[in-house]
Order: sequence, then structure tokens, then C-alpha cells
Amino acid sequence: MKKFIQNIKNIWKVEELRKRIILTLALILIYRIGSFIILPGVDYGALQAAQSKDGQNMLETLLSLFSGGGFTNASIMALGIMPYISASIIMQLLGMAVPAVQKMQQEGESGRKRINMFTRVLTIVICALQAPSYLALYVESKGALPADAGTFWWVQSITVLVAGAMFAVWLGERITDKGIGNGISLLITVGILARLPEAFMAEFTFSIEGGNLIKIVLEIFAFMVVVLGTVLIVQGVRKVPLNTAKRVVGARSAEDQGARSYLPIKVNASGVMPIIFAQAIMTVPVMIFASSEGGFMSEVFGDIYGFGYNLTLFLLIVVFTYFYTAIMINPRKIADELKRSGGFIPGVRPGEETASYIDSLVSRITFPGSLFLAFIAIIPAIAKLAGVNDAFAMFFGGTSLLIMVGVVLDTLQQVESYLLNRQMDGLMEGTRIKGRRTQGEMSGM
Repeated sequence: MKKFIQNIKNIWKVEELRKRIILTLALILIYRIGSFIILPGVDYGALQAAQSKDGQNMLETLLSLFSGGGFTNASIMALGIMPYISASIIMQLLGMAVPAVQKMQQEGESGRKRINMFTRVLTIVICALQAPSYLALYVESKGALPADAGTFWWVQSITVLVAGAMFAVWLGERITDKGIGNGISLLITVGILARLPEAFMAEFTFSIEGGNLIKIVLEIFAFMVVVLGTVLIVQGVRKVPLNTAKRVVGARSAEDQGARSYLPIKVNASGVMPIIFAQAIMTVPVMIFASSEGGFMSEVFGDIYGFGYNLTLFLLIVVFTYFYTAIMINPRKIADELKRSGGFIPGVRPGEETASYIDSLVSRITFPGSLFLAFIAIIPAIAKLAGVNDAFAMFFGGTSLLIMVGVVLDTLQQVESYLLNRQMDGLMEGTRIKGRRTQGEMSGM
């Protein structure tokens, strides 16, 4: 505890870091306030009554989780940050197939700015398509539309929803530029964490009323174990040893630094994207078949906690993990860069043989990583079978857990880099979690 207090004091002593943290918290607070401002004219009482009567389906629960409750509140930020995430994914996929986008990706800073501009435009298009669907399929179905809802009200509400989503994007970008951490990811994480206390209290109250305190203790312990395992896998790196050529400085030859060089290959190089892709695909049969009666497809996809649904989700995630890892890691490009810098893997010839070696190594590492991601995705179903309520079970795995762990670790590493640059002890000093100065770098290159 003493060291923790000292770390907080060190953070406060660094003026730039202090200002960045205060700005980040202020912008997050603005985002949270926006999620409680109801759309003009919406009958919030009728909306709450319909939710209490009918409950929430899986799709509503997921969207509410990522928007911090803004979706179910019918707020001005009901669409949240997800349209921007969808637009970013589309631009990444276009970068694989469209030469013009590939060229922009290779143009450095100017290309990045153009891609960001197209991403924002695509976000507006997605919001313009999602906003009327949200009003018609959710707000209107709950009986919360105003009695005199005419063309003007619909245009006004769609405009407000699009503006709210773009304002959330602007807040995220300001956090990235002027604050601490990745702004877009932080807003998603805050939205997820905002639902955690309510879900935990509901589970705690249920356990107290049932007179089963041991159950809630076991659930907390299981949750901590899952989080610990997620941290270990997210931080897991296979270090491939590298040798580098001696560098001549004047008339002297520098010492060979090869023994201290390595090529880091992450166990989970694809991050959370395979789960997002798989769940996006699985929502289609859920919406089509969940309300139908009878039939094989209804039985498989109608129950999101059933064996068939989760088996399909498991297999999709394994496939998408290999697919997205292939996008993220290009063995031939890595081999070419090593060859140009004079580096090589001991016992492996530079060039084509190095590319084949890295490719086989990545394939072997990706297999356990894909199984882990798939297992994380189906943990909520396992928690549900163990008697955990739906809201709390969502935090035992899936996209929400991976996003929370990844974003928190990345933010802590950025804070640590500020402290280390000023010769202060890092937040993770003495732990096995590596900071930015030691993670993802090929020292000596």
C-alpha cells in the first residue's frame, strides 16, 4: 500500500502527466453525461416500463454494454462509438483488397490522415443507416415515441443521433491526442465498466436473498482467475533470438549485440478482432431464427447459451484468429526488414528460409492463442450454466473482458513510460508485466 501511494504521488508530480489524466477524466465524464441525456420527445417512462416487462434480448444487452447504457436509455449517444469501430474494420478490410487504400496505408502520415478522413465519412454513413433503424426497431417497438412524431421529429432525432456518435468520436480523438491512453478504446471500456457495479449488485442481492454467500465468493474468485489468465495471455510473447551484424564506428567495431536482440511474436497477435467478427456474424442468425418456432436453425441459434450456438461461435473464432493474424503479421516483410538491417535468426538463412521459419512459428503460436480466444468467448455461457445471472455472466469473458484487460494494460504502460522517462519507479516495477520500454522492441536493431 505504501508503494502504491508513492506511485500516485509520483504521477501527480509530473505536470504533463497530471494534466493529461485530468483532461482524460473530464472528457470521459462528458461522455458519461451524454449517455443519460434522453432524445427530445422520447417517453422515458414508457421505455422503462417496456424494458421491465419484456426484458432485454442478447443483441440489446451487448449494444447496451458497449454504449454504457446509452442504447437502452435512448440517449443522444445511443449509437455510441461502435459505428466508428465498424468503419475502422471496413477500412482495414478494404486495405487488403483495394489498391488505392493500400497505397494510402504506405504513404505515412499523409496517408493516415486521408484514411482517418474516409473513416469518419464512412462512420457518418453507418450512423445515418443505423439511426432510423434504432428508432423504429427499438424506441418505437417499446412504445416510447412521442404521440405527434412526424417527419420533423424523425429528421431531428436522426440528426441528433448522428451528431452524438460523431461527438463521441471527437472525444475519443481528443483523449488520444491530449490525454492518456487510446481514446476510442477508453470510451468503450468506460461504457463496459459502467455496467459492472449494477450487474455485480444484482448478483450479490440474489445470492444474499438465497442465503448463499459462498456462491458469490466463488464467483468473485473465478472472475479474478479468468482476468489473471487473460492478462497472462495478452502479455504472452514468444521471443525469437536474433543476431545482428557488427557496426563499424570510425576505426572501431562495435560489440556484437545479437545476444540481447529478439523478435517478439505475441501469442494473441489478433487481439479482440476475431471475437468481434464472429459475434457480428452470429447476430444475423440470432435475429433471423431466434423468434421463429421449431426447426433445427431455431434450436441451434435461438439459444445463445446453448451448445450448438457456442460450438459454432468457438469454431468461427478459431478461423478468424488465423485470418486476422495473417493480416497483422507478414513473415515475408519481416524477413526482408531483417535482411536489410543485417539481422538474422541463428541457424536460419536470411530471406525465403527466414520467412518460412517465421510463418511456421506464427502458425504454431496462433493455435493455442485461437483456442484461448474461443474459450474466453464461451465463458459467459459456462457462467450462465453455473447459475450466474445474465448481466454479470457477460463480464466473465467475451469481448468485454478482453477489451477491459487490453485497454487497462495499455493505459498503465503509457503512464509507466512517463514515470520511467523521469527516472521514477514504474507502476509495474517488480511485476512480470512489461512496460513499453521492454515490450515489443527489438533491442539492438
